[in-house]
Amino acid sequence: MKNLIAGNWKMNPNSKKEAQELFDAVKKGIKDVASEVVICPPDLFLSSLKGSALGAQNIFWEEKGAFTGEISAVMLKDLGVEYVIIGHSERRKYFGETDETVNKKIKKALEVGLKIIFCVGETAEEREQGETQEVLQRQIQQGLKDVVDIDNINVAYEPVWAIGTGNNCSVEETKESIDFIRKFVKPETIIIYGGSVKSENSGAYIKQAGANGLLVGGASLDAEEFLKIVKSAE
Repeated sequence: MKNLIAGNWKMNPNSKKEAQELFDAVKKGIKDVASEVVICPPDLFLSSLKGSALGAQNIFWEEKGAFTGEISAVMLKDLGVEYVIIGHSERRKYFGETDETVNKKIKKALEVGLKIIFCVGETAEEREQGETQEVLQRQIQQGLKDVVDIDNINVAYEPVWAIGTGNNCSVEETKESIDFIRKFVKPETIIIYGGSVKSENSGAYIKQAGANGLLVGGASLDAEEFLKIVKSAE
């Protein structure tokens, strides 16, 4: 099983030129790595970035129609996109995504043959109240409700309180959550970790916590740092 390392650029960078330069630097540095490396830029840049696996940051669950501002799974597939992030906590927080809408998106993505990075994770309040496992179980079971073919689903454990805060989850807590998630998916399902990942801590999540890879946010915008993270998984 290959490790999966995904770089989520979020709403960055500001120009096509910057995006191309960052992408080219990463592409050059991953030629001989064993991991599957996926870059998830804003949709505007997807058509111009070639030569490495690409992922989208979101999709809509309908194939076409009067849905202003949305992007369909079919459109992404036509661009050569291989992966899509679904259920990221920022989508849930700022755009009102629910377990039900996540489920619709997963079904549509699978229908057209996209590979999925399905994000789950607890908030700081839920963690403090001891509800981490309850939240993870609900998000997984409802997100994958009536989904039969989960071979193309990769689960990303992203504790919400650790995303973009610099307060990364401990190796011990991460292992506990990954082991719990494994109860609800196939044994061969890839489970990755995301949340303030840096080159200083990235290797431990794979070698000690049992993650099969990483979902990297801010650090993926620095090619040198991102490549260090990729190589820490080797």
